[in-house]
Amino acid sequence: MSSTRWLRVVAVIAAAAMLLASSCSWQLGTPIPEGVPPPPGDPVPAIDTNAKGRPADQLHEWAAARAPALGIPINALEAYAYAARVAEVENPNCHLSWTTLAGIGMVESHHGTYRGAVIAPNGDVSPPIRGVRLDGTNGNLEIIDSEQSLDGDEPAYARAMGPMQFIPETWRLYGVDANNDGAISPDNFDDAALSAAGYLCFRGKDLASPRGWMNALHAYNHSDQYARAVRDWATAYAQGHAL
Repeated sequence: MSSTRWLRVVAVIAAAAMLLASSCSWQLGTPIPEGVPPPPGDPVPAIDTNAKGRPADQLHEWAAARAPALGIPINALEAYAYAARVAEVENPNCHLSWTTLAGIGMVESHHGTYRGAVIAPNGDVSPPIRGVRLDGTNGNLEIIDSEQSLDGDEPAYARAMGPMQFIPETWRLYGVDANNDGAISPDNFDDAALSAAGYLCFRGKDLASPRGWMNALHAYNHSDQYARAVRDWATAYAQGHAL
């Protein structure tokens, strides 16, 4: 992932900021859960974030040494670590850790293995992971996929997509090609993890601060229970084990 692509995404996000209002932000005066933000875990080695091919491959040895104890597929851990490393290089004020990305990936899709899905060497997850239709029933939000709705008379309800469970509208703003294959897919773990990093950094600003971390997690999923679950998994990963 080149810095140009990262900065392009930031520019698109800034232009669309009015569409992503601050209603999801952690409100002033609201108690912040203990243990927020979770620990960053083992540092990610310095790598060439602009390397040709799949840059996350440079982190194979680092990930392979940790993945078994964490219960995370090696290529998923590579993707989290690479995304965190790019964030560190391109947006050092964000302070996004791989443990936070891994906590989100666990809660969202069991690291891309939900319902037997598998991760290919290039990061593609198959079969594609899709959430329930967000039609406003059973306690779910009602979210229309505006692009799909153009093709028919009835509104098309959105489904969260891929291992990091992006809503289609959000993906169209934040999606990036992280593995240099020329495609931008929510079903590719590298693309999804790096896109999540950009989203979290934009919404949280500084994830080393408790309020910044909560703002980022609330933007991802506006639920205190969700934020606590991510915190607990991220903390366990930082300690070198799964829950």
